[in-house]
Amino acid sequence: MDNLRVPAGPGAPRGLRVPAGELVEQFSRASGPGGQSVNTADSRVQLSLDLGTTSALNEVQRELAIYRLSERLSGTVLTISASEHRSQRRNRIAARQRLAAILREAVAPAVIRRPTRPTIGSRRRRLEGKRLRSEIKRTRSRPDPE
Repeated sequence: MDNLRVPAGPGAPRGLRVPAGELVEQFSRASGPGGQSVNTADSRVQLSLDLGTTSALNEVQRELAIYRLSERLSGTVLTISASEHRSQRRNRIAARQRLAAILREAVAPAVIRRPTRPTIGSRRRRLEGKRLRSEIKRTRSRPDPE
């Protein structure tokens, strides 16, 4: 197949292009739906990419991707399996799409939450609610013996 193209997004403004020679595809028999003569074709696809040596990533992207995907890596190799379709061709496409989505997400910069302050209205409503609750509890108490 052709080179793998990852669409542009945060962390990769021009997108990524993984050369076809860096992708390793392995095929095996898939379990799953079928009827008579099921699993006679090698329809499951395992697509592997070595993040440590790929030319698709620059050094910053490489470090970020390896750090974020460390749970999924074997050394520096990322492997994606696809066996949800009965045809090998559709599984190859699904594996490439999944790899592209994972790479795009891995190189995106972290979203940093900027702390905000409560609005004046929300503070006023909170205090009003506390005052009302206090009033309710105060009226429940026993009256003075006087």
